[in-house]
Order: sequence, then structure tokens, then C-alpha cells
Amino acid sequence: MRRLLLASLALCLSALATAAATLDTIAKRGTVRIGYIADQAPFSSSQAGAEPAGYAIDLCGRIVDEIEHQFPQLKREYVEMTLANGFDEVRNEEIDLLCGSITVTLQRRETVDFSQPIFLTGASALLRKDSPDYLQTLFLDGPAVHAVSERPATNVIGMRANTTTTATLHEALAIQESKTRLADFNTHEDGLKALEDRKIDAYIADQALLVSLAKRARDPSALKVGDRLITHEPYAIALRRGDADFRLLADRALTEFYLSDDFLPLLETYFGAEAPMLHTQIIMQHVP
Repeated sequence: MRRLLLASLALCLSALATAAATLDTIAKRGTVRIGYIADQAPFSSSQAGAEPAGYAIDLCGRIVDEIEHQFPQLKREYVEMTLANGFDEVRNEEIDLLCGSITVTLQRRETVDFSQPIFLTGASALLRKDSPDYLQTLFLDGPAVHAVSERPATNVIGMRANTTTTATLHEALAIQESKTRLADFNTHEDGLKALEDRKIDAYIADQALLVSLAKRARDPSALKVGDRLITHEPYAIALRRGDADFRLLADRALTEFYLSDDFLPLLETYFGAEAPMLHTQIIMQHVP
């Protein structure tokens, strides 16, 4: 019984120590370390000689503004991450926020915590207008743009490595016989090039990312972004696990910004004509 009480006390003390960990670490360091994924425009992207930019980067900035109310002399440091190492860097206290098109999953919540959602999308496909007709039928609401008469014996679908979509499709193919092959790419730009060079028949990613990716193609008019979504992808900002006070600070900063007059113009900057619809969706679904 005594051992059980001591163990319970140790867990409680550990939890209390963790609760103040993020702000204490930031205060001692004098710097907020903002991690970001570089190839996730319009959510996070970077160019040589400039600070990263994007919708998620701006929202992380609002959270840092809130932190600066308590520690006015803080510096901001941006640290480029990958999906493969970003969550571990949050857990290991190397970064304080991870910003980008970061999908919330139960598996990821074993490593990190998340803010309230910042965006909602789902996976679809980027197709050439002469991609196989069955792919166009699968992902496009309208008729095939330029149908291929017969389904090929095999086809290749590309996707970015280490994403939730990649895991979902690999699991789906593992339980059924299929002639479809999956090709993983390190960046979305690599996947776009493979699609344009006809090395793959479709490139699958979250629809919001595909819209931006298509605009950067050599010939955007030769491509089509799918209308149909095959997954549910709620985005949020990754935070250290077990720090309820810091998560509350982040959620309060996001909520205040969502309800401000500045939020709709920010959405218009990154999402254009879709901004009013997104504004309504976020206010209705993501404000506590």
C-alpha cells in the first residue's frame, strides 16, 4: 500500500512539473522555437533568405504574441522540420510549436498534444487531364476531362512519405488484391514533377495542398484537382504533451484571433474566394 501511495505521489509530482514545462523552458531560453514543414504551402513554406510564411505560420505567430504578453523580450526562432522528426522534436523540447498542415491522429497524440483545429480538409488527387479514366471517375464529380479508353494493367499513385494519407492507402492495399503501386516522395514538389513527367498517374495529398501545388506546375492547365475527398484531415498545431496550461494559452490566442476582424482577411490572403466559406466553417466548428 505504501509503495502504491508513493508511486501515485510521484506521478502527481511529475504531472505538475510537466504542466509548467513549456513556458518555463521558453522563459529560461529567452526564445520561442517555432518548427515548420517547408513544403506545405499555403500552410507553411520557406524561401532562401526569408522567414517561413503561410497560414499555419501566421497562426503560430498569434500564439507567440500571447506568450510575449508574459515575456516581452522573447526572440522568435524558426526551425525547419520534417514530418519524420517534427513530433519527436516537440516531445524532446527542441521546438515549442510545430506548424504546417499537421493532421491530428490518435497515434500522434501518443507523442504530442494539439491545439484546437485550425483547418479541415481531406485527401484527394492531382491528375493530368489524360490520367486513366477510372481515376478521373474516382476523384472528379464531373465527366472525365480526356478519358483513356481502357484501364491500364498497372498504375502508379504517388504520395508524400510519412503522411496520414500514405498510411491509410498502404493499409487499404494490404488487405485486397490490387495492381495499383504506391510511390512515396520526399516532397510534394517531387511528386508533382513525377506526375508531369508521366512517371505516376495521380498524386494524392490533402486537397488544400493540391490546389496550391497545381498552381506551381509547369502547365497548370494540364492538371485537375479532385473534387472528392477520401479521408478526413483536421489540422492543428502540435504542442508538448501533458501541458494543459500551455494548450489553453494557445487555444485562447487562436479563438480570440478567429473572432477578430483580422481573421477573414488572413483567409483571403491564402485561400482567395474560398475564404468566406472557410471563415464560417472555422467559426462554427472550431471555436470552443
